[in-house]
Amino acid sequence: MTEPLVTVFGGTGFLGRRVVARLLRADAGVRVASRHPGKARALFGTPPRLEAVAADIASEAQVATAVAGASGVVNAVSLYVEGGGATFHAIHVEAARRLARAAREAGVGRLAQLSGIGADPRSESPYIRSRGEGEAAVRAAFPEATVLRSAVMAGRDDSLVVPLAGLLRRFPAFALFGGGQTRLQPAWVEDVAEAVARSVAGQEPPPAGLLELGGAEVLSYRALIEAICRRIGRRPLLLPLPFAAWQRLAWLAERLPEPPITRNQVELMRFDNVVSGALPGFADLGLAPRGLSSLLPEILDGAG
Repeated sequence: MTEPLVTVFGGTGFLGRRVVARLLRADAGVRVASRHPGKARALFGTPPRLEAVAADIASEAQVATAVAGASGVVNAVSLYVEGGGATFHAIHVEAARRLARAAREAGVGRLAQLSGIGADPRSESPYIRSRGEGEAAVRAAFPEATVLRSAVMAGRDDSLVVPLAGLLRRFPAFALFGGGQTRLQPAWVEDVAEAVARSVAGQEPPPAGLLELGGAEVLSYRALIEAICRRIGRRPLLLPLPFAAWQRLAWLAERLPEPPITRNQVELMRFDNVVSGALPGFADLGLAPRGLSSLLPEILDGAG
């Protein structure tokens, strides 16, 4: 049997590098495609089954070269703040379409497209709309693609639990998004990475179409904050703050080199981030996801 070769775009990011690690442990060959291949070599070293190649997802020629000969392709590229010519539409729609088309033309057998719960082409939010439009573009170009909609992901170096814990340690009061009632279903990033790996290199073909990946627990944003407070031994005053005020703060924050919050993150917090129950998920890939309660000690041990 021929050893699978999977090209991973976004393979040095928060999720992507974990997908690469999972694939390597599963004895798959991995080609990490990024604009800075040296970063991949710094992260993973030079194992015999790993290849780091220079590829900009905005370049049709480089994308075609990166997917040539691959049995599977992963698109884990995402954008959270527009700037420098990079827009949500350019990355989540045009680049995703370009990669899906190249994968189909190269005869790739499996394509995994990362998206997010709540993606909606009809949304007024440019970020959420681009995610929904990107899903449609990928499935039009590569009908057999597996689109994995993940809930907000948690991990040791995440942009959810770890930053929140840092703020809660530093300040006596903490502003909640709205009333703090938005429901969340955080997914352990390692669980999502395993789901992606199985989608492109598993023994069994993944369920067709869309998958929703949520963790084992659903909790409100306020409950999340309270759980983190208990873990780190803090009792700050929790103050509701209207979303309109958050949008103004995020607009200012986006002027910073590394914004602590963006308008799109604020927009996402207006809506529940939980699975619908109408689509396949972790269980259909033979996985039992972990819940946040069991993850907090692991995530926060030594963090912040």
